[in-house]
Amino acid sequence: MTAVEGPAGLLVDQVSVHYGTVAAVDGVSLEVAPGEVVALLGPSGSGKSTLLRAVAGLEPLTGGRVCWDGQDLAQVPVHKRGFGLMFQDGQLFPHLNAGANVAYGLRMAGVGRAARAAQAAEWLELVGLAGFEDRDVSTLSGGQAQRVALARALAPRPRLMLLDEPLSSLDVAFRQELGGAVRSILAATGTPALWVTHDPAEAAAADRLASL
Repeated sequence: MTAVEGPAGLLVDQVSVHYGTVAAVDGVSLEVAPGEVVALLGPSGSGKSTLLRAVAGLEPLTGGRVCWDGQDLAQVPVHKRGFGLMFQDGQLFPHLNAGANVAYGLRMAGVGRAARAAQAAEWLELVGLAGFEDRDVSTLSGGQAQRVALARALAPRPRLMLLDEPLSSLDVAFRQELGGAVRSILAATGTPALWVTHDPAEAAAADRLASL
């Protein structure tokens, strides 16, 4: 990584992402400080999700830079950025039960079998799903599935969470309930986050608001 001057946490500096001649993201700058939750609010098609994917390293930058703690991430692949990802539908592994889904990232990090099973149980309890380790994910409600997805993303203790409209597939009552729960869990674990949403009520739970 290349050392650069910049704040602690995430720095998005004049980032652009183009698809041919189309500018999906054009010169966007923002920061996420340690422990801070920043909501990125904007209508569909404004480039919010594309920007999030660029921060994760899933989209190449046309211009600008993404830095973490003063280090330019241009040459750092997705799996080495230490960022957690949570998407709209959770994208749980259908062949794994809830506990194994949560333990997946821990296995990738080299955590032993007994330790990752214990940690998966602890994370499921933290997200309000104590005792769900053996549940088939096909039997979970939408809200429960998203809680499992959150536990899976947080279990490896990422240095930043990237949330791409994680509640948009839920009805209003569940969005309100789970949105508060997600915010509380991020605060309890001290995990900074960039939270993409088109819902002003959802964005209001963040520490700070950015817009596209």
